[in-house]
Amino acid sequence: RWLLNQSRLLRQPPAVRFQAEHSNDCWQFDLSPSDLKHIEKPEWIDLSKGEPTLMLFSVVDDRSGVAYQEYHCVYGEDAETALRFLFNAMVPKADPTFPFQGRPKMIYLDNGPVAKRRVFQNVMQALGIEWQTHIPAGKDGTRTTARSKGKVERPFRTVKEAHETLYHFHKPETEVQANEWLMRYLVRTYNVQCHRCEPHSRIEDWLANLPAEGLREMCTWEQFCRFAREPERRKVGTDARVTIEGTTFEVEPDMAGESVVLLWGLFDNELYAEFNGERFGPFYPVSGPIPLHRYRAFRRGKADERSERIRSLADQLGLPIAALAGNDVRLTPSAVPVELPRLPFDAEAHEYHFPSVIAAKLAVANELAQPLAKLSKEDLAFIHQVVSETLIRRVVLERVRSYFRNKKTGDEHAG
Repeated sequence: RWLLNQSRLLRQPPAVRFQAEHSNDCWQFDLSPSDLKHIEKPEWIDLSKGEPTLMLFSVVDDRSGVAYQEYHCVYGEDAETALRFLFNAMVPKADPTFPFQGRPKMIYLDNGPVAKRRVFQNVMQALGIEWQTHIPAGKDGTRTTARSKGKVERPFRTVKEAHETLYHFHKPETEVQANEWLMRYLVRTYNVQCHRCEPHSRIEDWLANLPAEGLREMCTWEQFCRFAREPERRKVGTDARVTIEGTTFEVEPDMAGESVVLLWGLFDNELYAEFNGERFGPFYPVSGPIPLHRYRAFRRGKADERSERIRSLADQLGLPIAALAGNDVRLTPSAVPVELPRLPFDAEAHEYHFPSVIAAKLAVANELAQPLAKLSKEDLAFIHQVVSETLIRRVVLERVRSYFRNKKTGDEHAG
């Protein structure tokens, strides 16, 4: 009478099919072990963990069903490889016949190690991308999560059944070769197949349903690396050094004995640090202790300069006799206007700035592979003008390269 039995009580609720309105409104992201399992020549091997697993990384546009996939040899699901893959998915591709690119408005993924990493969340927030995770199994009654991510699971099955079966005849030897074969299959076969409900292909549906404002372009790799940094508060030693995972870095002398915020990037070989609201770096690994009888002193930092200035002012201060005699002494405020600290919202805020003019000139000398003292007066004047106008690393180096490249060309014509 009540139609209540074991099978009906455990039956899943009706499925609700959803679809994004425009292309790049939502991407579904997931990982799956390849049926090939391993390749003969992986790019790297951790001897303590054994042979890495060949994993398929995939994003699928929710509206069109266009898929982009890559092979990566990994030890489980790690955020570093996932972020590197997502960057490759968002930038323009080398093949002009595959225009899939841009930053999606939302990424739908598993509630796994990648989504839980703070660095992944920081990168998505910096790129203006929302992320939504599946409800874990057993947290939503009898409904399972597999139905909500079928658009990314189906391409896995298709690739394994229609493409990876050919590996029985010829197996890829390297990760690069496997990705070349996979990309050829995606571009020439999978993405040109019919859309699930429209009378055209998947890639044609993606092109026809782009948002009116256009694609949201992806940032450069250097900008992306700056986003992929995990802040960590650490106390610097009295020798102005800090050790991270067994590697010692030497920071600014003003930071000795202070607590700073270390910005350690997933894709960086150098270290950045924030101290008193300012960003310093990059800092590189240094060797062990300085040998005996070769002591070197640190250069004077800003804190030492301020202390010396305060001591000098204290020696100049005097107390008039009127203060002891009881006469009215009035201290008038200075008429010099106080400059309030401002933080303008600018796209250049994410660019790396040299901490000082001297640091910029050192970088220019390193770029030219010679000391600035060997340059002519005209060259020195140009470099001084550039670093006085801006301390943005990219702009400074671009202007210096352009100047010396054009100068060399002119000298050759003159000869």
